[in-house]
Amino acid sequence: MKRLIVSAALLLTMMVSVFAASSELTPLAVIKLNGNETITVRTLRERVNFYLKQTGAKEMSLEQKKAILDSMIYEKLVAQAAARDGLAITDSQVDQAFLNSMNQQFGQQFSTESQLSDFFKKQTGKDLGSYIKEMTGFSLTDYKAYLKNQILVQQYVYTKKQNEIKKVAATDEEIRNAYAINKSTFVWNDQIKLFLVIVPKEKDAAGARKKADKMLKDYNKKPASAEEAIKTDKDNGKAYQAGYMIMTATQAQQLGWAPEKVVELFGRKKGYISELSETDVDYQFYAVKEKFAAKMLSIDDVIQPESTTTVYDYIKQNLTQQKQSAYFSQAAQDLSKSLDTKGNVDRKKEGAALDKLLNWESES
Repeated sequence: MKRLIVSAALLLTMMVSVFAASSELTPLAVIKLNGNETITVRTLRERVNFYLKQTGAKEMSLEQKKAILDSMIYEKLVAQAAARDGLAITDSQVDQAFLNSMNQQFGQQFSTESQLSDFFKKQTGKDLGSYIKEMTGFSLTDYKAYLKNQILVQQYVYTKKQNEIKKVAATDEEIRNAYAINKSTFVWNDQIKLFLVIVPKEKDAAGARKKADKMLKDYNKKPASAEEAIKTDKDNGKAYQAGYMIMTATQAQQLGWAPEKVVELFGRKKGYISELSETDVDYQFYAVKEKFAAKMLSIDDVIQPESTTTVYDYIKQNLTQQKQSAYFSQAAQDLSKSLDTKGNVDRKKEGAALDKLLNWESES
């Protein structure tokens, strides 16, 4: 009797599992503008969980899930329209976009996916695919497919609306109002311009010391000509790094300068040439080229020392980008809706039937 009860329970468990698996494959919509693509419960769940991971939210409402479903339909409609009209995105473009997003996210400059993979392996002990799965819920292949669609949609909308988008710009009144509202944020802190020379020790600390000493000695004798020679030498960027740097006290500390060294630095006068200093990894010296006192900026002031961009230009550029972005989003939405016809989209589930399928507990 007990064996029969256990068997019945096992059978029930198997039936529930089979039902759950089959409901995951239930089609919600078929997009058939140029081919046939099906959005299933599973693919919608994957996208919902992707957004949950990106936002840190625990759950999404029924209406939010429906909105995501609509966005997936619109995305596939535009992507199919782009393919129909001959617009294509290469794998190399997708790979570069992926690398760019990773570089931006981690403040690194990986030129190949292999370098990126090595970085993750050393930092986390995980391979790149595992990291992407953990962060997005997608496999690396599926994440790149997602990126490809995003790029394709953006390029297609832009090709259709580029003339209108280019005409969108911030007005003079908007720019001046933005300055008036945010005037207190447009300030210079005390800043200093340096000519900085760094000679890495690498495997030859003695050789690095000798090279740095020679450059500093030449600089002290004839600063102008030595500076030009150091800047233009073929070894600059290879055997050593030399160039101009404008920084605030905060930025100097972020570069690893000790607080007492920063105070000393900002107390120096224009024309000062430092002694040679040593760190664990290099030898350095600098010359103070210019100092800029803290001040409030007017709308006609340049945004940074030795820049040609004024506060007015800076605000105009940012407001214009915001307005163009808003226009682009609306244009994308309008284009998607114009393509959303019964002939192009077959919505398999609607109303109560759709609500029932979307009533799940999202994975975190």
